[in-house]
Amino acid sequence: MARPGNDDAGVIRNVVLHITNEQPLLVDLYEKPTALDVSLVCTNVRMLDGKKPIFVDHSTSVFVFPYLNLRFIEMVPGSMTEVPELDSGNGTAAMGRVAPEPEPVEPEPELELDEDFLRRIREV
Repeated sequence: MARPGNDDAGVIRNVVLHITNEQPLLVDLYEKPTALDVSLVCTNVRMLDGKKPIFVDHSTSVFVFPYLNLRFIEMVPGSMTEVPELDSGNGTAAMGRVAPEPEPVEPEPELELDEDFLRRIREV
């Protein structure tokens, strides 16, 4: 497990924690969770709107959440520079390839107005 410190270089930012029976929280992780972990170590705990939760005194503190209290962890695109790929041997995730660039989205063609339809609506 990586030791928390002042170096932010390896921090995974804006991870969403979905806690059982609570509102989701945004956190920064020191390292990717593994199957052997029993708790999640993070910092910079905040609500989805960026405000500090009422149970947090100092947002720069280190927080430990037991997995027992977490429903799931959501790592949004862009928070990690690598994409997990499944190892066919034992089904565990292995980090190895860089995330592909998103494909550009083509704009939808503009729809033509049906003048006859508009005339009928205006008459009503």
